[in-house]
Amino acid sequence: MYLKYYLISILAAFKLLAKLDHTNIILIMTDDQGWGQMGYMNHPVLKTPNLDKMAANGLRFDRFYAGGPVCSPTRATVLTGRTHDRTGVFDHGYALRLQEKTLAQALKHQGYATGHFGKWLLNGLRGPGVPVLKSYPNGPSAFGFDQWISVTNFFDLNPIMSRNGKFEEMEGDSSEIIVEEALSFIRKSTREGTPFFCAIWFGTPHSPFMALERDLSDFKGLTKESMMHHAELKAMDRSIGSLRKSLRSMKIQNDTLVWFMSDNGGLPKIVPRTTGGLRDYKGSLYEGGIRVPAIIEWPSKLKHSRISFYPAGAVDIFPTIAEITGLPAGASIKPQDGQSLVPIFGKNKINRTKPLIFSSRDRMAIIDNQWKLLSLPSGNDTVYELYDLSKDSAEKINVINDFPLIYQRLQKYLTTSKLSISKSKEGKDYLKKMVDKQPPRIFWTDVPAYKKYFKQWEIRPEYRSRLNKK
Repeated sequence: MYLKYYLISILAAFKLLAKLDHTNIILIMTDDQGWGQMGYMNHPVLKTPNLDKMAANGLRFDRFYAGGPVCSPTRATVLTGRTHDRTGVFDHGYALRLQEKTLAQALKHQGYATGHFGKWLLNGLRGPGVPVLKSYPNGPSAFGFDQWISVTNFFDLNPIMSRNGKFEEMEGDSSEIIVEEALSFIRKSTREGTPFFCAIWFGTPHSPFMALERDLSDFKGLTKESMMHHAELKAMDRSIGSLRKSLRSMKIQNDTLVWFMSDNGGLPKIVPRTTGGLRDYKGSLYEGGIRVPAIIEWPSKLKHSRISFYPAGAVDIFPTIAEITGLPAGASIKPQDGQSLVPIFGKNKINRTKPLIFSSRDRMAIIDNQWKLLSLPSGNDTVYELYDLSKDSAEKINVINDFPLIYQRLQKYLTTSKLSISKSKEGKDYLKKMVDKQPPRIFWTDVPAYKKYFKQWEIRPEYRSRLNKK
């Protein structure tokens, strides 16, 4: 009898596996790359031949939005499918709550190998990137990543990184380093016949800017800062080329979905402008702060290249991958704020059914297809601005007085969303209906476990200014 039940169980397991899509997933995120900083956008000085090829072979989004206007919030949104304020990541440097359910955890439960490579910034530690402590809570391991080579924040040439908690000094450009490490993880998973989920989160082109000498020659005539900035992006693009070439040499490109995006809008003071004519920069809820470059390459399913003007965002990544890989409904915390993008893979669908919501520093914004409403604090009052993005992507003309019914509808949606997010902040989405204690939002120089490294790190240019404040 036991043998009978055993055989039935085995048969059921095989049937389940047959239903599941074991597509490999690679999520790539740059750090402070603006919407206009792509070769295919006809950038005046920056060439991105490998990203251009990726776009020419896949689905290019020209209306894709970060999870928030700064880095940590978007990372939280990507991993959870939720507006970042729901997750405890209210701004730069807040820790992701351990009560959240992540994409890495869900895919690991489905049998995926999971790896994180690069910038983390979800454990509450601020300051220039240092290797992630194995013992410190809210690191990659806590959220489902089996393998990781990570730093707390931005990183540049010759970084010190943490390999599952062991510190290593590495040589070379930071983008090329983490892509090579990711490829080692991918090769191992492929040899073992295991599907993989791989997060490659660059430190490029976040300041301070440090680039290889050989990458500077294309940008002569610019300020030193702008030269270094663009040279970092050049090296990053080259690393994307190495990744794409390796996937093809391993013959797994058809079964691998590669999703590229930036974590927020571009930087000011860089020339030429980083945001491609959009209003404002990183930190803002105007288009220049939240609209980012994005591409999906998946040769087996996206057989024809296409430019999409569908309003999509980081919040859609979890539900999209959930549909592709057959994740169960309980894999994510509710409410989910995004929607699957699978329906637009094969056709030019224009209108989304669920508006995109942004909440940051007492500011809110809603994007409902062509319409965008901003709620901005002004002293003790609130100012509302309405833009028709189909005619005014630069957000020059506030049309709130011309479309009162549109304003009223979106303002009502904002109010409802604000109430929902407030409940999430209080922990009402969790089983306990309350928020567990979180690590403090502090600089890593205030963590005792790092103090023994201060002396040897003083000579490093990326740490010097931070350590001098101690």
